[in-house]
Amino acid sequence: MKTLNQLLAVCLLCVGFVMPAPAAEEAPDALVKRLSQEIIDLAKTDKDIQAGNQKRILDLVETKVLPFIDFGRMTSLAAGRYWRDATPEQQKQLTNEFRTLLVYTYANTISQIKDQRVEFRPFRAAPEDTEVEVKSQIIPTRGEPIILNYRLEKTATGWKIYDISVLGAWLVETYKGNFSSEIKKTSIDGLIRVLSEKNAKLAANGASKSTK
Repeated sequence: MKTLNQLLAVCLLCVGFVMPAPAAEEAPDALVKRLSQEIIDLAKTDKDIQAGNQKRILDLVETKVLPFIDFGRMTSLAAGRYWRDATPEQQKQLTNEFRTLLVYTYANTISQIKDQRVEFRPFRAAPEDTEVEVKSQIIPTRGEPIILNYRLEKTATGWKIYDISVLGAWLVETYKGNFSSEIKKTSIDGLIRVLSEKNAKLAANGASKSTK
C-alpha cells in the first residue's frame, strides 16, 4: 500500500509541479505532456528539491500542483455513497484533510524524480468530450516501465485531473476502500479525525527533517 501511494504521488507530481496553464485552453493530452516535461526538468535541476528541502517542496506543491487537481471531485468519489450522507461542513473538512494528506505524500516523494522520462500513447477523444483519459508510461533508467493513465474533466477553469491509475490501480479506488472501512468502523467524523491525526504526524515529521 505504501509503495503504491508513493508511485501515485510521483505520477501526480509529474504533471502538476509547474506554473499555471496559459490563458488559452490546451487540449488535455497537450497539457499533461507539457507539465510532465516541465516537472521532470525542474526536479533534475532544482538543488533544494533534490536535497529534500521540505519547506520549499511544500510551498511549491501548494502553489504549483494544486491548481491542476480537482480535490473536491476526487474526495467525493473516494467517499462513495457516504459523501451524500455527509453534511456540507463534513464534506469541506474531509476534502481539506484528504487534500492535505496528498500534499504531504507528494512532498515526501518529490525528490525521487531523477532521470525518468515519460512516453505517451495515442490520445483518442471527441471534441465535445468533457471527460477524457490520457495514457502514458514512465520509463526509468532501470526496471520495467510504469504504466499510468490520467482521468481529466473539463471545468470552467480548464482541464483538471481527478484520478490517476498506476499499473491498473486507480487512486480513487485505492482510497475508497480505506475510507469505507473507517466510516463503517466509526463514522464520517471518525474518518476526518483519522486523516487529521495522520496529517499532524506528517507535518511533525516534515518539520523535523527541515531542522536537520
